[in-house]
Amino acid sequence: MKPTLKSFLTKLTPGGASRPGQVRLEGVAKSSLDMGRNRVVATGAIFSLAFLAVGWRLIDVSVMQPNLTRARHAMPVSALATRAEIVDRNGVVLATRRPIQSLFADPSLIAKPDRLVRRLSRLLPGLKKTSRRALLRRLSDRQRRFVWIARDVPAAIAERIVAMKEPGLEFRREWRRTWPQGAVVGHIVGFTDVDGRGIVGIERKFDRRLNDNTAPLRLSIDIRVQMALRDVIGETVRRFRAKGGSALMMDVRTGELLGMVSWPDFEPSAPGKATVSARFNRNTLGVYEMGSTFKIFTIAMAYDSGLYKEGDRVDARRPIRIRKFSIRDYHAKKRWLSIREVFIYSSNIGSAKIALRAGRQRLQSFLRKLGLMQRPPLELPEVGAPLVPRHWRPVHTMTVAFGHGMAVSPIQLAAAVAGIANGGTWRAATLMKQDAAALPAGRRVVSRATSLRMRSLLRQVVEKGTGRKAEAPGYRVGGKTGTAEKAGRRGYRRNKLLSSFVGVFPIDDPRYVVLVTVDEPKGNKSTHGYATGGWVAAPAVRAIILRTAPILGLRPSRENVDGVPAVQPNTKPGTPPGNSPARRTAPAQPDKRASLAGAGGHEAE
Repeated sequence: MKPTLKSFLTKLTPGGASRPGQVRLEGVAKSSLDMGRNRVVATGAIFSLAFLAVGWRLIDVSVMQPNLTRARHAMPVSALATRAEIVDRNGVVLATRRPIQSLFADPSLIAKPDRLVRRLSRLLPGLKKTSRRALLRRLSDRQRRFVWIARDVPAAIAERIVAMKEPGLEFRREWRRTWPQGAVVGHIVGFTDVDGRGIVGIERKFDRRLNDNTAPLRLSIDIRVQMALRDVIGETVRRFRAKGGSALMMDVRTGELLGMVSWPDFEPSAPGKATVSARFNRNTLGVYEMGSTFKIFTIAMAYDSGLYKEGDRVDARRPIRIRKFSIRDYHAKKRWLSIREVFIYSSNIGSAKIALRAGRQRLQSFLRKLGLMQRPPLELPEVGAPLVPRHWRPVHTMTVAFGHGMAVSPIQLAAAVAGIANGGTWRAATLMKQDAAALPAGRRVVSRATSLRMRSLLRQVVEKGTGRKAEAPGYRVGGKTGTAEKAGRRGYRRNKLLSSFVGVFPIDDPRYVVLVTVDEPKGNKSTHGYATGGWVAAPAVRAIILRTAPILGLRPSRENVDGVPAVQPNTKPGTPPGNSPARRTAPAQPDKRASLAGAGGHEAE
């Protein structure tokens, strides 16, 4: 009988049972089919696990490890990218920003951290030995996802690093704060950290404004004046082998500072390399006993209060003795002196008696009106407060009258002198450019008549007094010298002086105040060994005026254009134009805190 399909299928079914559509394999055929099925299942499982791993990695990167995603794809823009510029009064840039390339790494993608660090150290000199060890430790931590390696990588080196084709290395575009004028404006502008946060100076004071407003911040500083001040004070400090010094110029009508230099100074781009002395702002943080410059205020108070008139005289025949202390005049006239002579001859005795007659309350009130009893409201975080006696006794009234026993900053002194000389209106010193049509209201401190009298006295000090070396041909200068012995633990040190000169020009119609202080100058042959304000600081003020007046548009007057002073000096060769520091048998200690002010001692000129 011919076999049919049904009978064949029946034979393939174990036990002879058969059902339609069912095929049963036996032997080799069955084994081959089972092996193929297992392979398909295994391959499917492998692919499923691979897809699961990839999916988990995506979730880990995007959700579980957001730092890596932000580092590579959504890094926040640095505040420096939009931080506003700082410019001088004429628009010259003092602080700005520039783009840089910074290198970072993902340690989880770095197979051989030690080899990578060795390669990078050959390209990046900034990776010192200790830094390399720290970097290797961070790159070896596979749990990390972001590690900074170097900021501001030069373009040529960046190209070589890219050519290395190292997995895990990437560059990020950042912004860096730069100060094109360098150390010239270091103490004013200050600096920021790498992330753009203001640390010192204007950068710190106006940190929020600079970050929130892209419009430039305009200062009152004139960079041309600033450079002149820096040149002159630097040369003066070097010439007299001084510890340091300061110079500033202020507009007496507005209070604007056109320049302010503290020496030594520092580079704002590398503040870590500067010494503590270099970063210290002598104009704002330093408070000093300013010597005879304070007599400007004593005499102005005497005139303005009505206690003294032009013809009144003061007995300066003998020193003033208070217990074991004595107040003397260096070049004592040993006679009665008019108020004008007390100022021109810089009489300590006369100044002390004038202040004593005025009384403590009147003197304190006058100094307070001039801004000398409180911290000045200057737009810098680095501003020192004056040091005054805690318990003000009669001896303090007398010593403060000639600049001893009370310490103020140069910025305070300049603003006070401006208020006396400009017609009698005090305005706080400012680093912000002012709108001449919308000046803040000033404070009346003396009458116009008193201001005119004081201008006349300041002029006579330069014409025939201790400030003759401040005379600038073509510009009528008035001013006052000051030389103070610095305080020590055991009294005042005769060989440690703070020499200063404050000048006003043109004195007939004042526009500017210039103040120079020199810390611990040493006399030389050209000064016959003297290191007083008349020999050291007055010539510096003269040099500043001659350099800056043409820049500021001031034409020389007809008087003195040929360099011949209106009044010829009547001193013999070798005679100093300013007095040496007057000395007492022992310094009157007004207050322990004032004694430690850092500078000041007895009156000099």
